[in-house]
Amino acid sequence: VQLVESGGGLVQPGGSLRLSCAASGFTFSRYSMSWYRQAPGKERELVAGISIAGGRTNYLDSVKGRFTISRDNANSTVYLRMNSLKPEDTAVYYCNARLFGNEYWGQGTQVTVSS
Repeated sequence: VQLVESGGGLVQPGGSLRLSCAASGFTFSRYSMSWYRQAPGKERELVAGISIAGGRTNYLDSVKGRFTISRDNANSTVYLRMNSLKPEDTAVYYCNARLFGNEYWGQGTQVTVSS
């Protein structure tokens, strides 16, 4: 099982990034997918989640209207489009797959928002 995140980096405030998470080794279309983040000295928090068919999404209040989660079941990939980035969005972003008692995590990708 692998979840491989990509797309992180350094961006100025107000900028945009798109994170990708490529999954392999399990039946991606059966798993709900989420993005979490963890900033230095803080607990990991749920940023966005998406249901197995993509019909339902949920977001952390502070990112609503700025971030969009989506998934491509044919290519076993989940995305997080991040617009209007703020310094407080700086964190390591992790991809998560969950189906009942099974849960998988990616290694994380760093997002730094700074001028």
